[in-house]
Order: sequence, then C-alpha cells, then structure tokens
Amino acid sequence: MRIYERNELLCSNKKTTLKMKFIPLKLSGAYIIELNPFQDERGLFARTFCQREFEAISHTKSFVQINHSETSSKGIIRGMHFQIPPFGEVKLIRCVRGKIVDVLLDLRKDSPTFLQHEMVELSESNRRMVYIPEGFAHGFQSLSSDVIMIYHHTEYYAPEFERGLRYNDPRLNIQWPLAPTTISSRDQTHPLLTDNFQGLSLSEISRLPSYT
Repeated sequence: MRIYERNELLCSNKKTTLKMKFIPLKLSGAYIIELNPFQDERGLFARTFCQREFEAISHTKSFVQINHSETSSKGIIRGMHFQIPPFGEVKLIRCVRGKIVDVLLDLRKDSPTFLQHEMVELSESNRRMVYIPEGFAHGFQSLSSDVIMIYHHTEYYAPEFERGLRYNDPRLNIQWPLAPTTISSRDQTHPLLTDNFQGLSLSEISRLPSYT
C-alpha cells in the first residue's frame, strides 16, 4: 500500500495541494494567511503550519509556546499587548470558534508605518490566520460570543518584559467596530503614548513603563 506524502492528498487520481496563501498587509512583514483545505463527503483537512512554506516569508524562528484563549461574550476587548526585546516575539493568531477583529500595531523604530495599525477579521468560517512580526502590539475585539483563539509564539512568556498600550489611546485612533463591553482593569490602565516614545528597536531593550 502506498503511503502518500504529507504535503498532498489523492482525490480522483489527482494531487490536491494543501499549500497556504500568504497575503501581505500594508505593515511590512505582516500577513493574512489563508488555508487551502481539502474537502470531501467526510469533512475537511487543512494545513495550518509548514516550516518550508513559512520560510518563503522569511520566518525562521521556532514557535515555542502555543496558547488557548476563550472569550465569553460579544464586544470584549483584549489589548494592546507586546513583549519588548530581548523577548520580542512573532505571533500567529487563529480564531477557531466565533468571530473577532484582530488589531496589529506597528511599534518598530524607524518603520515607515510606525504607529499605524491594521484590522483583520478572523473567524471559524473564513479560517484565516494573521502573522504578526516582532515589534508589534496586538489586541482584538470579540464580534460574537463564545470565541476560541489559538496563539503561536516564538518566545516564552516573560512577564517582566511584557508591556501594553491603552486600547483607546487617541494617538493610536483605533476604531473598534463595537462599543466595548468588558475590558480588564489592567488593559484600562495601560500607559498612553507620549512624544518621548520613539518605538521599539529589535536590537536593544526599550524603556516603556512596566505593569503596576
């Protein structure tokens, strides 16, 4: 009996590729990733990570943690969170139940899109993922109840290097699609940006206030 390679399936004697589609965002290094599922009367099979395919977008680091997040109701905001060097991290985000709007904010020093953000809808139905490079803050708002998300991280969680920015900072001007319902006390008290903030250098430790 032939054992088929993992990167292909056989359907009506034709090979069906599972290769993912990487769609670049306006923020350099960030991507929407669309799955290319194989479907038949039994259901669906799709690839969500392949090291060789991710190398095409210059991703070479290993994912060292995978986290599971549940959000109970519509309108909840979490964010905006990031880790500073030397624990800056790439994140790969996927929503496997419900629907969210995911927000990624460019904090990279000297980036042409410094302090610009993008919003991407992720849901169980569109099966999209978002790839967030180092030097970005991340947050989301639930657009439905009973949301489940999966996070892949290229760095270990390091509380002493964790930072946040206020979800409603006027300098960021993030237009959340729904009126916020629930926000943690910590997320409500993240610092507002000042003129002193020059961005994150990926080669040196930044001096943002830590959580209190």
